[in-house]
Amino acid sequence: MASTAFPSRDDFAELLNESLGGEDQGFEGRVVKGTVTAIENDMAVIDVGLKSEGRVALREFAAPGQKAELSVGDEVEVYVDRIENVNGEAMLSRDRARREASWDKLEKEYDEGNRVEGIIFGRVKGGFTVDLDGAVAFLPGSQVDVRPVRDVTPLMDIKQPFQILKMDRKRGNIVVSRRAILEETRAEQRSGLIESLAEGQVTEGVVKNITDYGAFVDLGGIDGLLHVTDLSYKRVNHPNEMINIGDTLKVQIIKINKDTQRISLGMKQLESDPWDTASEKYAVGTKLTGSVTNITEYGAFVELEPGIEGLVHVSEMSWTKKNVHPGKIVSTSQEVDVLVLEVDTDKRRISLGLKQAQSNPWTDFADKHPVGSTVEGEVKNATEFGLFVGLEGDVDGMVHMSDIAWGISGEDALNLHHKGEQVKAVVLDIDVEKERISLGMKQLEKGAPAVGGADTGGMKKGAVATVTVLEVRDGGLEVQVGDDGATGFIKRSDLGRDRDEQRPDRFQVGQKVDAMVTGFDRSKKPNFSIKAHQLAEEKQAVEQFGSTDSGASLGDILGEALKKKDD
Repeated sequence: MASTAFPSRDDFAELLNESLGGEDQGFEGRVVKGTVTAIENDMAVIDVGLKSEGRVALREFAAPGQKAELSVGDEVEVYVDRIENVNGEAMLSRDRARREASWDKLEKEYDEGNRVEGIIFGRVKGGFTVDLDGAVAFLPGSQVDVRPVRDVTPLMDIKQPFQILKMDRKRGNIVVSRRAILEETRAEQRSGLIESLAEGQVTEGVVKNITDYGAFVDLGGIDGLLHVTDLSYKRVNHPNEMINIGDTLKVQIIKINKDTQRISLGMKQLESDPWDTASEKYAVGTKLTGSVTNITEYGAFVELEPGIEGLVHVSEMSWTKKNVHPGKIVSTSQEVDVLVLEVDTDKRRISLGLKQAQSNPWTDFADKHPVGSTVEGEVKNATEFGLFVGLEGDVDGMVHMSDIAWGISGEDALNLHHKGEQVKAVVLDIDVEKERISLGMKQLEKGAPAVGGADTGGMKKGAVATVTVLEVRDGGLEVQVGDDGATGFIKRSDLGRDRDEQRPDRFQVGQKVDAMVTGFDRSKKPNFSIKAHQLAEEKQAVEQFGSTDSGASLGDILGEALKKKDD
């Protein structure tokens, strides 16, 4: 029996290649053309020139959301995945073919920066999927539109342009943007529209958005900013006080910046400016009524008419309330009477006075309580130099520490009275312009001279008088000229030339002494000095009877002077 020779591995491969046909070599992994030979159920049977035909699902020939339009005899491109599967059929794919062809085209468009067309067909985390004629791309949610889109449904399953942001064929990643197309189109429209607009032009627009600082108005493809200060000449705290989203407004173009494509709009520019007649209507000294619109630390703004506001500075709020926040004097929306103090139409400023529209309490007090009259009030505060006393009309008077009591001053005088105590005092002086009232309490004591006159009891500075001791105090002597003359005070240091003579206790009530008038206090009460009198007598004696330089002693001189006086 003849032996049978089995072919080697190389021979087997050669025989297999011959049986399949040499033209089959290199088919796998390629996109080839084929002919539709039949349509069975949802499959298309396609002949690509191999020994066996392949089957491809009809849905692979349809765009997302659409029905496939395929007939027997149509020529199509498919991708050969394998020449033969277990069923002896060729493994074909229309999607793969479209994808490969699409990638080739997309890479070219990406390199040239061109737009591509695609269809949004699905949702994924962070965005959407887009079919770019076979290649699947990712559309981030932020790249759908220039503004956030709540519902993307109307944008799905329709062809529209996209811009490829990046692509990686090895990883199969493509990222696209719809927003870039819209922005580019919008920029083109804006440029064209800006060219058709001019500053000063009056046009209409629709309010698209409102913020704290103004509103964005659509002028037909381009937005302009209507700032809150350009809504009206009157004060507007927030735009929604005057306008709402969707309102159609007539506006004037104030400024156009063609470089930044920004447009500033105004509404008040279409109205007459109330400041044009402000100087005539609001002359200095005019008394008006207005409404408080705003309160700050430095004052309050008062609206005199829509578009005209004046400032009442904190210093012009009240005659008596100093260093008080304006909010404690007036409140927003309150109707107040004011007086025009100054008008500056160039700077659009009006200075108003609130206190000037009311009577001046200092003038009222001066009219009711002239110098020399007696008043009563409560001790409001004590300072290092005196007492402040609250008086009628919500004004304060000040009692200097030297006017609290005769013969006592400083802390000792201040400690005689306490805060909240009711006291009486004499009005010594009133300065309405400086808003000062000087009071005296010691002037109400017995023997005090009348306040307000120039009468000093016939006494002059330097005059010598014989006075009677009325009271002995630690600080000196209370004395009186004659039986019903003016009272005065001799300070401890003025009781004598030598220190041992400056003791108040060496004097007695009723004792008469000679003293010199050294001056007068603010109430015209004389100040006496025994020491000054002694020094004056000594000087006179030296001048008349010789000097110590000539050999005479001071005792000899004074003795001679006294002897002559007796003679």
